[in-house]
Amino acid sequence: MASIVAVLLVAAAVQAFPSINTRQSITALTTSQIDQFTSYTYYASAGYCTNTQTLAWDCGTNCDANPEFKPVASGGNGDSVQYWFVGYDPNLDTVIVSHQGTNPSEIMPLITDADFFLTTLDSTLFPGISSDIEVHNGFGDAQASTATDVLAAVESAMSTYSTKSVTMVGHSLGAAITLLDSVYLPLWLPAGTTFTTIGYGLPRVGNQAFANYVDANLHLTHINNEEDPIPICPGMFLGFVHPAGEVHIEDSGEWAACPGQDNPSTQCIVGDVPEIWDGDESDHDGPYNGVEMGC
Repeated sequence: MASIVAVLLVAAAVQAFPSINTRQSITALTTSQIDQFTSYTYYASAGYCTNTQTLAWDCGTNCDANPEFKPVASGGNGDSVQYWFVGYDPNLDTVIVSHQGTNPSEIMPLITDADFFLTTLDSTLFPGISSDIEVHNGFGDAQASTATDVLAAVESAMSTYSTKSVTMVGHSLGAAITLLDSVYLPLWLPAGTTFTTIGYGLPRVGNQAFANYVDANLHLTHINNEEDPIPICPGMFLGFVHPAGEVHIEDSGEWAACPGQDNPSTQCIVGDVPEIWDGDESDHDGPYNGVEMGC
């Protein structure tokens, strides 16, 4: 966990100086820093496995990569409700929350069709959150469908394993749900709990006020692979904005830490994939340091 936090602090440090030329302020992660994400990448990939598999922690390579994991709860049906699981990693000393993603052909309509819109967060789930903050209605509905069950599971895991650390992961739609969980859970869990969020192939989730809230209150890293078009959707012209914390895997294999929100450098996803047709959907599932998403 300490190494992941160090990466987040590096990203936060460059984010604090937005006037610096974007290309000059981009830094490459070291091999050691990249490797620190691998356990979390497998947890995100395991989100695609059925609730039965993850509760038994018997899901092939994804589970074998973190053999000491202690599952606490799982849910979803893989159809109307995305699969999810919660448990404890004793090596990382953190509760893990993971949500199922989806393939590009299924998520693309959610983020490009005209029938979605920005909406305020449910005040019952998100008490005290400003009405200026708006999110994608479909992502909001998906998060709301499992929110209270996930909260109960996290509370149980924290109590059972006496930890104050929660790490939330997800890929694609699962990353969007996870990001909303990252706003939701701190409103309900005890003061002193530490939170880390790692998303892969994250689409834009909310508006400028949402992105600013995330930057001010969360520890987020969102990792984009090569020319994946999903992270550039929904479009900024619709009012959607990415929070800071991007890491972009370039064609060379370098992992570039891109400061600020929607960094326009060609080393970052917005500059590398300026339009959907410039992207390659096959990059969406990875590999992320050798890990392809899916169960």
